Amino acid sequence: MQKTVRDFEERTGYTFKDKNLILTAFTHSSFSNEKRAKGEDVRCNERLEFLGDSVLSLITSVYLFKENRNLFEGDLTKIRAGVVCENALYEYAKEIDLGSFLLLGKGEENTGGRERKSILADAFEATIAAIYLDGGFEEARKYVLPFVRAASLKLVGNGSTEDYKTILQKFVQSGKGDILEYSTVSESGPSHNKTFEVQVSLNNNVIGKGKGSSKREAEQQAAKEALLLFGDVKM
Repeated sequence: MQKTVRDFEERTGYTFKDKNLILTAFTHSSFSNEKRAKGEDVRCNERLEFLGDSVLSLITSVYLFKENRNLFEGDLTKIRAGVVCENALYEYAKEIDLGSFLLLGKGEENTGGRERKSILADAFEATIAAIYLDGGFEEARKYVLPFVRAASLKLVGNGSTEDYKTILQKFVQSGKGDILEYSTVSESGPSHNKTFEVQVSLNNNVIGKGKGSSKREAEQQAAKEALLLFGDVKM
């Protein structure tokens, strides 16, 4: 049964001032094209999808930045990628039964469009934009955050964020007999605010250096520099 805007509002806890925004978010291009062929001007959700993608990325980035203070940029980037990828968006859409709200053309309707991953993922992004335009960033954040929080905690819990030292160790292990060593080059500053400089060597050849407020952080930065040398990570 085709569900209504009211059903969506009850499901998400957000009431739209402009109902047309969420109706547009529900509208797939196949439905829009069929209506236009009949002379009706009905917009699809593609523009909202474009905006929703950016809003989701910002909400996710801010959340991850604040909640994972010990993770480096590379780790945060990997988590964010997992949280906002098509597979994740598809799962979010299924949680709110988004497929039952969609307006689809006959062709998409008859070929399982309500369950198609790409359609549901795009539509979820469009609903984010609709809420953002209607109620502002904070309302969009309230809508998205439960999905972002659950997905990111799952990724971290599954060990999906390997640190640079672990990645470098795995990289080096591909070569038999290679020896990877970390050594502290210097310590400076007062006891409550020290700066450590560490270097990492492969078979007695220095391949990376790093600085940090702890030896661990300095080692991570040294490993990152080494991975950059090998072309295994991006700045």
